[in-house]
Amino acid sequence: MAVKIRLARHGKKGFAFYHIVAADSRAPRDGKFIEKLGTYNPNTNPATIDLNFEKALDWLLKGAQPTDTCRAILSYKGVMYKKHLLGGVAKGAFSESDAEAKFNKWLSEKQTKIENKTNKLASDAKSAEKSRLAAETKIKEAAKKAAAEAAAREAAEAAAAESAEAAAPAEGEAPAEA
Repeated sequence: MAVKIRLARHGKKGFAFYHIVAADSRAPRDGKFIEKLGTYNPNTNPATIDLNFEKALDWLLKGAQPTDTCRAILSYKGVMYKKHLLGGVAKGAFSESDAEAKFNKWLSEKQTKIENKTNKLASDAKSAEKSRLAAETKIKEAAKKAAAEAAAREAAEAAAAESAEAAAPAEGEAPAEA
């Protein structure tokens, strides 16, 4: 039986959510599977991946073949790198402690990259919100200024009309001579 590590789709239309499963290659995509290894949510930024590292590594060592997308997910979480390091240990290229040190170094660098991306996204969102609020405030100030100018013009026009009425003689009256 050929075992594949692949995604099983869940969630509603347009908002996919996936389970990472080990399944017989002949089984349908969302059908019967052998074991659930984790979940993958591509709707968040960065994508949320919850993976049982040990189970995934165990299935890879048993010979399960990941699909392209699952291979990328497993690489992102370090399962493929750990498998690579264990292969080097088995061949005698380096010791297990060296392999653990390399993996822990890689894992800490990866965590730093993820945290930096999350922080950058948060700061970009805050700066976009600030610029949007500043633009909105500028528009409101311009609208208030325009309303004040319009009110001043109307008051000036009303005063000019009033003074014109006062200066014009009423009907039937003779103009006053100076």
